[in-house]
Amino acid sequence: MSIRRLTPGERLTTSFPLQAYSFDETPRPADEAESMRDWLPYQEGNRTLVAEADGTAVACASAIPMRQNLRGAVLPMAGVAGLASHPLARRQGHVRDLMHQLLDEMLDEGHVLSALYPFRPSFYERFGYVGLPAPRTATFPPDDLAALLRVKLPGELVWQRTGAGYDEYAAFHDRCLVQRHGFAVLPEYRRIRVRDDDNRWLVTARVDGVTEGLLTYRIDGYGGTLEGGHLLATSPLARALLLQFLARHVDQVERVSVVVAPDDLPELWATDLGVVCETRVTRPDESAPMARVLSMDALAGLPADAGCCRVELTGDRWLAGTYLLDGTTGQLEIRSRASVGAVDPPSATLTAAGLSALAYGALDPAEVVVRGLGDVPTDAMLELRRLFPRELPYLCASF
Repeated sequence: MSIRRLTPGERLTTSFPLQAYSFDETPRPADEAESMRDWLPYQEGNRTLVAEADGTAVACASAIPMRQNLRGAVLPMAGVAGLASHPLARRQGHVRDLMHQLLDEMLDEGHVLSALYPFRPSFYERFGYVGLPAPRTATFPPDDLAALLRVKLPGELVWQRTGAGYDEYAAFHDRCLVQRHGFAVLPEYRRIRVRDDDNRWLVTARVDGVTEGLLTYRIDGYGGTLEGGHLLATSPLARALLLQFLARHVDQVERVSVVVAPDDLPELWATDLGVVCETRVTRPDESAPMARVLSMDALAGLPADAGCCRVELTGDRWLAGTYLLDGTTGQLEIRSRASVGAVDPPSATLTAAGLSALAYGALDPAEVVVRGLGDVPTDAMLELRRLFPRELPYLCASF
């Protein structure tokens, strides 16, 4: 078995058929691969690797060069996608080898984080990934927001197609990237499909001429559902403006559905609002995202309270070693074992998934132990809580 990088043109006949078998309805028409040519421009910057045996493609995987906010620092992140294998070549280690080489290459290019949507979380946990909270879907009747229509709010709403409003859409996502822990954005060559498809409505809330909220949506028919994407707002006023807009559809749709952050509280949006907030995680089609730290460089300089802990990272291809994590200055300093010297702080042993859980704020140190992702004595738990205060990440991008 050998691994090589595909050229863009090879994807039509090599990786696309494997991915189609794994993720789409099959069998598909024999000439459908050619019909996917229009999808190639949105893949142009991906790194796609293929594993071949006797000249036949047996597995493939792609990495998308993205950016993600980790505790206020915007860092290069490798979004892993399109991992698929031939049905006769599964359970033979091809995917493992592809993942190793793919992450090796992305790390060499400076991507210090990685994220993905797993088909089986326990499989990716062995590669150092840990689960992040999934966004929730809030569903409610628009009539329950009627009281908001009687409130005069400063600001304005702008309504247009996503094609026309793409520049505003992209600029606002970039603003959220800087402001929100866990938020990630796709590269421009991938993101512009929102503009090119032009198949959704875009409503934006502007306050003093500045965009502070937006929602993309479609309506599935009269008396049906207004199906919204992520309801993004950087202020309560912007969110209220968007909710007023949704309330105006009372005589058109029966229900409204929007995606909200894991820590959002739709039940407090309005009095008498009947809302169902749901998070569905099933295998293999509805998965919560996972992420990992690929390099200790990602943690250096992050804000931290005055804690100090010696951490031994075990069983990982990229992070294995012993490090001193020191937050005395208010910023996390990472020192290798050779420079620890006479300092004798509390010690903990972590897997890469355990460290990633703390860095992303997904788990408390005690939960890391319960999940089998490390051995953390009580004194080390106290220090790690200071170094990595609990903070809920919000991974908005799908890829």
